[in-house]
Formats: sequence, C-alpha cells, structure tokens
Amino acid sequence: MANLITPLGHDVYEIDTQMAGYRGITAGYLILGDRPCLIEPGTAGSAPIVRDALTSLGVDAADLASVVVTHIHLDHAGGVGDIAGLYPSAEIVVHEQGARHLASPERLMRSARMVFGDALDTLFGELKPTPAERIVSVSDVGVIDLGGGRRLESYYSPGHARHHVGLLDSLSGDLYVGDAAGLYIPETAEIRPATPPPDFDLETAVASLDRFRELQPTRLLFAHYGPVSDVPLTLDRSEEELRLWVELVSEANDAGLDLDHAVAMVEDRTAGRYKSYAPDADPALREKYEVLNSTANNVAGIMHSLRA
Repeated sequence: MANLITPLGHDVYEIDTQMAGYRGITAGYLILGDRPCLIEPGTAGSAPIVRDALTSLGVDAADLASVVVTHIHLDHAGGVGDIAGLYPSAEIVVHEQGARHLASPERLMRSARMVFGDALDTLFGELKPTPAERIVSVSDVGVIDLGGGRRLESYYSPGHARHHVGLLDSLSGDLYVGDAAGLYIPETAEIRPATPPPDFDLETAVASLDRFRELQPTRLLFAHYGPVSDVPLTLDRSEEELRLWVELVSEANDAGLDLDHAVAMVEDRTAGRYKSYAPDADPALREKYEVLNSTANNVAGIMHSLRA
C-alpha cells in the first residue's frame, strides 16, 4: 500500500486510486488534520484501495470529516456512494449542479452505459446513491472546514463540465484542478486537453483558467496526474492546448468531416506534439491515457460544442 501513497507536504497525501487497475492515471488526495478530507475518491472500483490507504494513514471509519469531488464524472466521483457507506460521518461536498446525480445516480449511469457499454463495469463500476441529507452543495464559492483554522475553498470552474469546481487549500496554497486544466502526464511533463461531450465550451473553460490564475496557487494538483509547481507555465500550456484542438476540430467541422475523419486529422496534425504519443514512446503509456482521455472523445466534445 505504501507505494500507492505519496506525501506532498502540509499533511497532504496523494493516493493512486488505480482506475481499472492502471497505475498513475487517477489520483485522490487526503488532507490530514483536525477534520480529515478526501478529495476525488475515484471510481467505485477504487473504494477498497482508498479505504486501505486511509487506514494506513490512521483515518478510521469515524474519522473522515468530508469527501469533496471537483465534478461528478465517474473517474472522479464514481466511488462516492461506496465511500459514503464506509465513512458514515463524512459530509459529501459537490457543486449544486451535480448534487442530484449523487443522490439519484440512475440517469447518470444510464447515460454512461450508453457511451461505454459493457466496458463501464471494468472502467468505473456502479455509482451508488448517497443519502441526500449527507450532501452539501456549493455554488460559485464555498468553504469546507478542515479544522484548526484551515479551510478548503471551492471555486466554480465550468468549461470541462458544468458541475466543476476548483479547490484551494488555505494553508498549502494547493489548487485541486480536477479536469479544468486538462491532463498532466508526469512521465513526459505534458498537458493534454480534456474536452468530452456534452458540456465542453472553449470560452467558459478559458475563463476558468483565468480564475485559477487569479487565485495565485502555489501548486496545481491534478486528478490526472499529480502535483505541478510551475503554475503559470502549466496554465498557459493548458489554454494553448485547448485553443489548438478547437482550431483543428473547427477546421475539420468547416470541411464537413465526420467524427472518424476529424479524429484522423487531429491525430495527424498533432503527431510529434506529445512525447507520450510518439512512435518510440512506451506503448503502455499511450494505452492508459487513451483509456482515460481518448482523442476521439476529445474531438467529439469539441464538435458537439461547435454544433450546439
């Protein structure tokens, strides 16, 4: 278990939540202190891993005070219901636009099943309902009490998803960015965009990055994957990637290309841009990031936004 937990300072611990058994693509974070807080519990399949990690860090069933998700996509929040059952004292914090889906996840699961088919069970598992009385909704700005004067401040940051928030730790200055700044690939120190349907919107996403800049965090903690200290450069690169991909997909859309041909064009035009996708790169690296963040899904999200 120790090799799945990385101390990051300020009583913050990264936990590899191992979506679908892959190492290093989904991270949860535990903030220890007077009121321990778990951020991004991961998938339903991650719940036993997270429980064992918290136990090894001294957090028992009655100790966890809060569980916070940046948004309700299943790689981030699919395990919320399981974790809520394991930690009966924890409040569950989510943006107000996602709260009803945690209480009654049937519609969300039906939509996910239509997209992923039988692969849903392997990738994410089943999001179980969370009792509504345990859900705390935040709107534009919210505060989660971490104890001892420390707090986690939530900031509405749509663009990737309409129920997305960023989370700023008042003590460490860490900003938990969810997917609003894309994906960070630690093996190659690269950023790839995360633009899935149906909520992606370029200008909204860029406005969220601007909000993150205004917060002046000391580090960015990515759910995919890990901490990044060069905040200005990383946020600039996130915006650059978003604008590039939208430009390419817009060109394909204007040319009347269907999804398959648009994906092929984007892959061709971005060839050589990402070391993680280079012909001589470790194929396992590309495989796991395609599972998490496929080019086709990103292109589909951008095309949907262009045609909305």
